[in-house]
Amino acid sequence: MASKKTGLMDKWKAEDKPVKIDKWDCSALKNALDDAAKSYEKNQYTVMTENFGFKEEHRLMDLRLLICTVAVGFSLFALVWDYIRPFPESRPILIICVLSYFMLMGVLTLYTTYMEQNIFLVASDKDKAGLEPDDKWELASTLKKYTHLYKLKMTFTNGKTGLSRSEEIERPVNNYFDEDGTLLFKLFEPEVRTLQGRIAAASKKE
Repeated sequence: MASKKTGLMDKWKAEDKPVKIDKWDCSALKNALDDAAKSYEKNQYTVMTENFGFKEEHRLMDLRLLICTVAVGFSLFALVWDYIRPFPESRPILIICVLSYFMLMGVLTLYTTYMEQNIFLVASDKDKAGLEPDDKWELASTLKKYTHLYKLKMTFTNGKTGLSRSEEIERPVNNYFDEDGTLLFKLFEPEVRTLQGRIAAASKKE
């Protein structure tokens, strides 16, 4: 079993390519670190709980995409309707579509603020026997504009008890990138491992 895990880990590391970004681009920095944390988390649990059905969930992202799609749909419908029935005949429909679009943008803002909360990975760890509810893992991060501090938060929710445990770190982004903007994964990986270790240690005390 150990050799199988080692083989999978080696294959994963061999297939990874260095990530190089513009180190002055805040969004690129955050996305690179998020992807690195996500890759580590998914790989770690795919290897360790391969037989338990660890699976990434996309409901948070799918709902956001649905809201955006409906909003764009109203915009496109307004354009088509105005083409078929030029203004001022199209005025009532245009008003409805514009109001609907801005209403959905408000819904999207509330959704990303209070529901997504910067979460970029949600995954379930299924019980091997299929008798217990799924455990859930979440990863969330923040990197505010004009700051250099990257905050990574990991949350584990026990499917059986419903209890959640969270751990987070906050580090300067230059800890993980060289002068050329290449992500130093070997320096970032231990940080993610530390979060998992703290959660595992807390669970043993319960």
